[in-house]
This record gives sequence, C-alpha cells and structure tokens, in this order.
Amino acid sequence: TTNTTNNTNNTMSTQKATNVTAVSHNVSRSKRAEALGVDIKFRGCTIWFTGYSGAGKTTLSFALEAELCSRGIPCYGLDGDNMRTGLNKNLGFSADDRTENIRRVGEVAKLFADGGIISLASFISPYQKDRDSVRALHDKSDLSFIECHVATPLETCEERDPKNLYKRARRGEIKGFTGVDAEYQAPANPELKVGHLGESVAESVKTILNYLEANDIIPRSSVEVQELFVADEEKEAKATEAASLPKLNIDKLTMQWVQVLAEGWASPLKGFMTENEFLQTIHFNCLKQADGSVVNQSVPIVCPATGEEKEAMEGKGAITLVYEGKDIAIMRSPEFFDARKEERCSRQWGVHNTGHPYIKMVDAYGDYLVGGELEVLDQIVWNDGLDQWRKTPKQLKEEFKKMGADAVYAFQLRNPVHNGHALLMTDTRKKLIEKGYRNPVLLLHPLGGWTKSDDVPLPVRMKQHECVLDDGVLDRKSTIVAIFPSPMMYAGPTEVQWHAKARVNAGADFYIVGRDPAGMSHPVKDENLYHAAHGREVLQMAPGLSGLKIIPFRVAAYNKELQKMDFFDPSNASNFIFISGTKMRKHAREGLGQPQKGFMCPSGWAVVEEYYKSVTK
Repeated sequence: TTNTTNNTNNTMSTQKATNVTAVSHNVSRSKRAEALGVDIKFRGCTIWFTGYSGAGKTTLSFALEAELCSRGIPCYGLDGDNMRTGLNKNLGFSADDRTENIRRVGEVAKLFADGGIISLASFISPYQKDRDSVRALHDKSDLSFIECHVATPLETCEERDPKNLYKRARRGEIKGFTGVDAEYQAPANPELKVGHLGESVAESVKTILNYLEANDIIPRSSVEVQELFVADEEKEAKATEAASLPKLNIDKLTMQWVQVLAEGWASPLKGFMTENEFLQTIHFNCLKQADGSVVNQSVPIVCPATGEEKEAMEGKGAITLVYEGKDIAIMRSPEFFDARKEERCSRQWGVHNTGHPYIKMVDAYGDYLVGGELEVLDQIVWNDGLDQWRKTPKQLKEEFKKMGADAVYAFQLRNPVHNGHALLMTDTRKKLIEKGYRNPVLLLHPLGGWTKSDDVPLPVRMKQHECVLDDGVLDRKSTIVAIFPSPMMYAGPTEVQWHAKARVNAGADFYIVGRDPAGMSHPVKDENLYHAAHGREVLQMAPGLSGLKIIPFRVAAYNKELQKMDFFDPSNASNFIFISGTKMRKHAREGLGQPQKGFMCPSGWAVVEEYYKSVTK
C-alpha cells in the first residue's frame, strides 16, 4: 500500500491536463485591498509556521490571527490537522505524502494571499526543499512568504506532548514521527525565529507583529514618533532666523500644546493644524495618511490668532512663536483660516456654552487659527520643580526597554490615587501576567497641562502619587510615573481617544479607561455632560486605535465587611459604600480623616488633607 501511495504522489504534482490556460484576473490587487477595507495597500502574504509537533505553531498562529482580526486585517489560519481532515484527507505521513501535503497547502495559502488575505499556515513541514518550493510558488506570483521557525526545543515539545503522540511514537505505535524516527530540517535563515528562548505566546505574537509592521506588511499600530526640536548643530542659525521673523505671541495654554507637538505626542502631526487637518479632525476624529491608512486624532491642536495678527502675517514664509518674551519656535508657511468656533465646539464637546471652562477660552480667543509645521528651538521646561517627571514618548520607550517590559499598560488620572484606583492597576498587572506576559509595566500618567480651577493642582497630585509608591500601594519596580503635558479639555468620549492615542505614541499596549473619562457636569443642566459608559464604548470602536487593547474600568467601592476598597459586587450591593469626590473633599477640608479606613494610603491622604485645608484658609 505504501509503495502504491508513493508512486501515486510522485505524479500528483505533475501537470497532467494539456488543454488548460491560466487566466489573469480583471481585479487588481490594489482594488482587492480597497474592497477589504483596511487601506489602499495590498497586504496579502503567507506566514509559514514550521517546527516540531507540540512546538506551539497553531497556538501561536491562532493567537496572531485573533490579534490581526482585532485590528481589522483579513487573515486566515491553516492548521495541519484541519487540512488533513478535508482537502488532504487522502494523504498519510510517508515522505512523498508529506511533500504533497505541503504542496497542496502552499497552493491554498497562495490563493488566500493573492486575494489580499494574510495566510497563516501551521505545519511541521520538516523538509527544507518542501518549504522552499512553497516559497518559490509565492515568489513566482510576487507574494511575500515569511518563514517563522517556532524553535521550541524537542525536549520541551516532548514534555508537553498534548496529543500523546511522542509517547506513542516512542512505543513504536507511530512510524515516521518527526523528532523520533524521522528528521526535522530546521530553517537555516528564517525571517522569524521564536520559541527558542522560552518566550510566551504573547511575546512571540508581539515579535511577529513588530516584524510585519517594520516591513510594511500591516499598518503600524502606532506611528513613528517625530520630535520637532531643532538639531543641536542648527540651533544657533535657527535662533538667528527666528529673531528676524514676524512674531506671534502665544499664551500658556498654547505653549502647552507646543510642548505636546514638539515631543511627538501628536505624531504624525508636524505642527499646529492646517485647515485641512482641522476639518478632518472635527469631522472624522482622524487624519488620513498618504498610504490610505488613518491615524486617530480626535481633538484639534490649533494656534489661535486675531484678525490683526492675520492681516500682519498672512502670506509670510515663516513666523516666530513667542512665549513670555522668548522665541520658542519657527512656524513654516503659516496658513490662517477661520476658527469656526461654534462648529468646532458643537462637534468637539457636543455643546457650545461658555459655562464650560475650555469652551469659554476658545470663545475668548481671536477669530482665526494659524497652522504650519514647527521647528522648536529648544527643549521645553517649566522650572516648577516637576520637570524630572516630564518624559517624552521617546524617553518613556527607552525606560520601558531598560525595565524589560513586555507589556505597558497606561492609567491616566487628574485626581489623587485612592486604593480603588490602586486595586484596578494591580489587578490589571495580575491579569496580564496570567495572559502570559512576564513583566507588565504600569505607566501612571497624570495629566499635567491646564485643568479647571477646582481640580487638585499638579504639584499636589505628584506629591501624593509619590506617597502611594513609597507606601508600597503600587510597586515602584514595575511602575513609571510621568507627567502627560496635554491640557485637559473635558470633552468626554472625543477627548479620551486623544488620551489613548498619545499613550500609544509613548509605547502603551493597554489602556485603562474608567467611567465618564474626560467628563464633567453639564454647564447648564443638573446632569453629567456625557454618558458614563460612552467613553469606554467609543474607545473600543475608535478608528486608528485598533492596536491598543482597552481595559474597562471595574467599579471599585468600599467593602464594609473587608474594610477596604474592593471591586463592587451588585449581588451584595448593601455591603458597599460609594465614596464621592464631594465627600472626600469635605472630610479633607474639615480634618475629619479618611471617609472610610483604607480609602487611601495614610501618607497620601495627609497630602490631600493638607491641600484642601490650605484652600479653605
């Protein structure tokens, strides 16, 4: 029987029919890409996972498939056992049958790839010549073939033995089993190699995604951060030029936006928005890139100007932005346009009412905006004793790398950290470790730009956050505290997208989002301006943020029985107390102690109490 099968398979790959002609499709690959809806770039290819039985090929490919699908990228996993129960059910495990198995799979994978789909093929495929033949098949059709060696050591695979195949092979029940009595020819130069260092599935998926992004096979989950600072060797010449240009004075709020732009938080923006970018932002919450992909940008980052300033500077090749008498940046080819205040506010905030503090500032500015690329003359510091916590996206990424972080989860706040917050952050780290990450790092990232007058000031918050770390409520070894320089706009679901996008630029993989993020009370009605759940829901659907994993905020309250903050259990609601901000402020102002024992670490509470007492004096 074996001989007959072998003889049959020797001719299986031979072209028998002579009266056939290959026909070219009328639909181009770019049209297929457009129809698939990712962007206008064709991304069809095959990733070929090869390795011993039990190496984790299918587990890895299916995990990658789930991640790609979550980003909206069409893909399909081809598994060895699945193929052998269908298309290849008539094939055994002789050398010839193995070759024919791989040939058929290669043809199927090529068809998927030619259709613009990323084909994920998981096959032991022990012979180099068979893998090379599949590669040649793809090369002939001008399709990318990416060989991924899942190089889990044989001893580990045999220890796992999820299907008891190794045991059966060792007992002689299975003949020709790869790694036992049949050889495996490891790839000499695969595009990717994972598993040999004992990496988790999550780590291996990240390695593959990084490769796919770096080789422009899939859109980047984050843009390349571009700082807008002038190079050291050009500073003197640029400063001289800036001194000679027309001057536009900016206020502190606009200066904070200069810092946001200069450090790369808003990349790929290269300066204050032009009218085209402004319109894309207020209408679509994103910016379209040259390759057809979109980058989330939900809030306008604009520079205000008066009619007099427009008249004096319109048509100039460049102007200088000046803050408190100091030249800050050169704006190239400045473009003045109508501020469209009512339209902007109605779209960004959902209301146009000057009872909203940021809208009040927008209305008070001039009637024009001016946009253009920036060349920022020097690093921006505020000399307020907090600059050591102001880290740029590039600096944060470098710190994460030094810490050996394999996942970064970000938590934004504009309030002191209480033990409910801390519970959520520590629980997130625990869950990430359970998912296979080895060293998740928390980015505790308080907002450091303008906030409304009744928010706790940044210096007080930073002092309180240090207490939380000193008291061990959060683990300092796995936490980075840094200041996010953006002003606060209180724009609810629209703004929370900006907060998330900026953290992606800083290297965050996960973002914790709470109830009513970036929200506030309605300026007229006795209700919240935004629905408490909409920020979370919108963030999970936001264009251009598909690579970021959203962690919904689990509601924490004070557990009377345990006498500490705990995740709220609706089935035992009477055992929980919700502590409002109003109650916290009252207790702090009047020196009544914490609203409940265990609400906040003692030293942190002392900082909060000291601040509120000083405000009432």
